[in-house]
Amino acid sequence: MKKQLLLTFVVVFGFPSISISQLAQAQNLDDFFPPAVFQAAGTNASSIQSTVDQFRAELGGINNANNAGPLPSGRREINWDGGNPSVVTTTPPVTPFNTFLNTRGAQFTTPGIGLSQAPVAGGPQGGLVGLFNNPTYATTFTAFSPSRLFTPVGSNVTEALFFVPGTGTIPAVVRGFGAVFTDVDQPDGSGPSKKRGNRGASTLIEYFDAHGKVLFSSFVPASPGDASLSFFGIVFDEPLIARVRITTGDTVPGPDDEENQDIVMMDDFIYGEPQPR
Repeated sequence: MKKQLLLTFVVVFGFPSISISQLAQAQNLDDFFPPAVFQAAGTNASSIQSTVDQFRAELGGINNANNAGPLPSGRREINWDGGNPSVVTTTPPVTPFNTFLNTRGAQFTTPGIGLSQAPVAGGPQGGLVGLFNNPTYATTFTAFSPSRLFTPVGSNVTEALFFVPGTGTIPAVVRGFGAVFTDVDQPDGSGPSKKRGNRGASTLIEYFDAHGKVLFSSFVPASPGDASLSFFGIVFDEPLIARVRITTGDTVPGPDDEENQDIVMMDDFIYGEPQPR
């Protein structure tokens, strides 16, 4: 029997960004059980750590790492660091991004040039600074788990599909999905270093079922200043999520992050154990 999960809002320098209409775009409210929502934003990793840990616990206390599935419980995580924070190479942009397709059951695509793992600055290819030829990125962004971030190139849209780990071919669904973001700017202009006037929030995350219908969508909470961190994730009572679309910022990475444009990068992805559809 399904249980209804209460929405949990945990916001620092952010704002509740979900409406009831978003909870049931795909289903009748009588049949729809809303997910638990976890969100936080702040100036450093400690600002969001407790919310990330609560999200992990809700998905399952066990990190299933690269073990073949499907497993009955637990979660998968991708921190983009190659299992070693000393890895500071910048990977060439590719799409689809299949590095974790077999091992952790996740494939990522973008309508742009490709997706890349890169440290904020440094490394053989110069990190984000070299990838986008923009020296301001060295101080604009920060990593939640050292040392690399994840970003689309030539687009600000990333899509995730799920498969049974160890197969790379069997489509799957997950109970929940959450992600860490860096430098989602305060949209109301209250931040000390950014004034965005009346512009809306920039970073959106959308969840779809196996039929392509929207299950849930929300903007990611923001925090003022450079190199801030944000987290947003949801957990359903059962596996429903087949695809996730993330729109990071309101323009394609490359330009300076300034008053009229918000550039956003991604860090850790955390999601439930993929189950066959």
